[in-house]
Amino acid sequence: MDLHLKDKVVLVTGGAKGIGKGIVLALAAEGAIPVIIGRKQADNETVKGEVEALGGSAFAVVAELAKPEACALAVQQVIAKYGRIDGLVNNAGLNDGVSLANGNYEGFVQSLHNSLIHYYLMAHHCLPELIKSKGSILNISSKTAETGQGGTSGYAAANGGRNALTREWAVELLPHGLRVNAIIVSESMTPQYESWIQTLDNPAETLQKITSKIPLGNRMTTVDEIANMAVFLLSDRSSHTTGQLIHVDGGYVHLDRALIKE
Repeated sequence: MDLHLKDKVVLVTGGAKGIGKGIVLALAAEGAIPVIIGRKQADNETVKGEVEALGGSAFAVVAELAKPEACALAVQQVIAKYGRIDGLVNNAGLNDGVSLANGNYEGFVQSLHNSLIHYYLMAHHCLPELIKSKGSILNISSKTAETGQGGTSGYAAANGGRNALTREWAVELLPHGLRVNAIIVSESMTPQYESWIQTLDNPAETLQKITSKIPLGNRMTTVDEIANMAVFLLSDRSSHTTGQLIHVDGGYVHLDRALIKE
C-alpha cells in the first residue's frame, strides 16, 4: 500500500534510539524525509547515515527538548531547511522514577519537562506549518497512564497528559482538518527498557514473567510493529482517524487477565 508519504517532512523527537529510531527508518522506507531530533549529535548522525545508506534522505537536529527555547530553535531549523512541516511525532521521554514517596517538587517538575512539556511546545511551534500542509500529529504514550506502575509519578503524570492532549488537540484542530492520534506502548524492548531490566536482580526471570502476561504471543511488542502503526497514522490512509489512543501492545492492557498463562 502506498502511504503517500513521499517527500513529506516529519519531525521525530527522540529519533536516534528505540521507538523513535524505528519510526524514522519506517518513514524513510516510505520515501518520507524524517527529521531526527535528539540531544546527542553523534547518535543523530548515525541514524541519518543509516537512512542515507538505504537510499533515503534525513535531517538531524541537536536539541535538549527539556529546555523550552530548544524546542523553538529545532522547529526553526527545519523550516529554514525545508520550508514546510508535514508531520510531528512526539516521542522523546524518560521514565525517570520520580515517585510520590521519594520525589520532590523539583524532580516532579523536571520529569514533566523531560516527558510532557516539550510535547506541547513542539506541537505549538510546528502548528502554523502543519495547518498549511494539513499534516498530522502523533504522540507516543505509555500504559503507565492507565495501569500505573509504581514509583514513577512524574512519568505516569506525563503520559496522562499526553493522552489528554491528544484528545484536546484533535478537537481544537478539527477546523483545520489536522489529525492527532496517540500510540500507547506497553512492553517493547527498547534500549531504555533493556537498561532498566538489567538493573534488576534476575533480569531473565523478570522478563519471562512480563512476557507471560502479554496475551498475543507471550512476547514483547517489537519496535517495528509500533513504527508500522505510526507511519499509517501519519499518512492520509488513516484520513478519518483522529483523537484515538491506539494500543499496540498484544492485548496487554485490555484483554481479560484470565488469558494469562500461569
